[in-house]
Amino acid sequence: MTDTQDFDKNKERILAEAVRVLQAEGDALRVLSSSLNGSFTEAVSLLWSCKGRVIVTGMGKSGHVARKIAATLASTGTPSYFIHPGEASHGDLGMIVEGDVILALSNSGEVSELFDIIHYARRFSIPLIGMTSNGQSTLGASSNVALVLPRVGEACAVGLAPTTSTTMMMALGDALAVALMTLRGFTAENFRNFHPGGKLGKRLMRVADLMHTGDAIPLVAESDKMADVIVVMTRKSLGCAGVVDGAGALVGIITDGDLRRHMEADLMTRTAAEIMTKSPMTVSASMFAVELIKQINDTKRTQVFVVDENRKPLGVLHIHDLLRAGIA
Repeated sequence: MTDTQDFDKNKERILAEAVRVLQAEGDALRVLSSSLNGSFTEAVSLLWSCKGRVIVTGMGKSGHVARKIAATLASTGTPSYFIHPGEASHGDLGMIVEGDVILALSNSGEVSELFDIIHYARRFSIPLIGMTSNGQSTLGASSNVALVLPRVGEACAVGLAPTTSTTMMMALGDALAVALMTLRGFTAENFRNFHPGGKLGKRLMRVADLMHTGDAIPLVAESDKMADVIVVMTRKSLGCAGVVDGAGALVGIITDGDLRRHMEADLMTRTAAEIMTKSPMTVSASMFAVELIKQINDTKRTQVFVVDENRKPLGVLHIHDLLRAGIA
């Protein structure tokens, strides 16, 4: 029998094993959520009152989880970074200073590489939060706050590879980060400041980030002749002109489509007020760009004006501006 035939023969067994692992880890998270107590709120209080940075550390698989937790904290408003326990013992302890809080991860709580950090925390009165499944371990007993994970078997076939335990650590780290976000009133705008790149950054762009402003806005008065309106539309190259009243408020829009619909011999002598589409759709500068492109698509529009509370134009956006920014 070939390797391919052997693999095909075991497909159902492989899928069944995958389902078992995911169910085991899901069950572990449910046990973890029901086990949360005052220690969690104490840990959040320590992190919330931290005047310096949250130092997250761990060895092996716990270390990989610790790196992710540090990154999540830092990106959601809690200054944080990861320190490798081995490097800490060779000088990086100097990176931990008064005002910091240490979050140390170890399933057993007896990882020797963490001991120097534990001793350093006690010697210099650096608050220590331990995340471990053994509250009586060296880490658990030495911590100001011990976040004790429920004892749930690992999901691997031999019950040894860190699987369920690291899943619980990861989730508990997320819970800490989100709790701190809530306390800080962390907003989407704050989040965007830390995530300017990639798809997430694009999702958090505002209309104000993309709109044409100032002299680039094609504006005409209600009484302007269409000959002059077409000149403005041609110069601004956005396929439209906003029509404003005497107070500067937007009262209409003229698009290329309006020109085609009114293509008659007297078009050039007619006024903007006679040709415009009245009360056009407008948006606010604070609107998320992803919300705008959905609205534009739903209403089959190509351009939209951005106005203030008095309907005075602040800018204008063409659907091509959104597409060029990668928002779709």
